[in-house]
Amino acid sequence: MKDQNPMPNLTHADIWDADAARTYDTPGRGMFADDLLKSTVDRLAELAAGRPALEFAIGTGRVAIPLRERGVPVSGIEISQAMTDRLHEKIDADELPVAIGDMSKTTVSGRFGLVFLVYNGISNVLSQAEQVATFENAARHLEPGGCFVVENWVPDLRSLPPGQEATVFAAEPGYIGLDTIDTMDQIVVSHHFRFAEDSRTAELFRSPHRYVWPSELDLMGQLAGFALESRHADWTGSAFTAESRSHVSVYRLEP
Repeated sequence: MKDQNPMPNLTHADIWDADAARTYDTPGRGMFADDLLKSTVDRLAELAAGRPALEFAIGTGRVAIPLRERGVPVSGIEISQAMTDRLHEKIDADELPVAIGDMSKTTVSGRFGLVFLVYNGISNVLSQAEQVATFENAARHLEPGGCFVVENWVPDLRSLPPGQEATVFAAEPGYIGLDTIDTMDQIVVSHHFRFAEDSRTAELFRSPHRYVWPSELDLMGQLAGFALESRHADWTGSAFTAESRSHVSVYRLEP
């Protein structure tokens, strides 16, 4: 069987190293925009309903810290020690505990009313079997009736002409982002080029992902004992349509 990791010499722990952790936070813009964070935390706090929450791929605490500030006890699982260290520069480890490991199989003690995996985190799992295992691990941590929330992008393959293997997804002053796409194994490698002011040198950051369709996620949920409760285009509850480029899906653990 073909190795589905297009960067076989690097693990996700290698990719999300100290340099990545140092530059990950972009306060007030991008995924750290105030409006986006508020709507994300509002919805997650509503779903948690006062019960403890567990975040898979907790990263530097972008969502977990403000969710905890809303009164929701939060724990996390994270594969990168460097990202976790950055999180614990902001909040003490006793207040927001994080287990280091693979979210498809690492476990923590206790039961939770909410498990969540945001901002395309499921795509960091590079095989279908391991993505199914991630759903199963979420179910393993949930109390009866708890829910698993997945935020992910919808693959935009309509922009990929036949015979072409790459698309540019961003072109801004000092930055170009492009994806190379393997449609056989549903693998995308995102390439982020950041140019110095003299435009003669550039830094490259690459990350592999397995893109997955909403309907495929639904089947994974069924295999793990979940039923799809709702799907919206964003955290504010906008309708999900054929034109939506992302989705927030809530899966409820069946009794």
